[in-house]
Amino acid sequence: MTGGEPLVRVVRGEPDDFELAAVTVVVAALLAAAAQPVVPVVPEPRSGWADRSRTLGIPVQHAPGAWNS
Repeated sequence: MTGGEPLVRVVRGEPDDFELAAVTVVVAALLAAAAQPVVPVVPEPRSGWADRSRTLGIPVQHAPGAWNS
């Protein structure tokens, strides 16, 4: 875009200043979010000792065919 072109152009309707400002904020937020790299959050694996269901007496669900004692 050059300096003389508008950032937003209304094609249909007559929005007031507040509606136009709201649309501008939403578009700016979406553009800012798209510019941020997405880094997935991977939780650290937890030990079986940290499993609270062991203290509640809830039986552990094993996969089909898993060995049980």
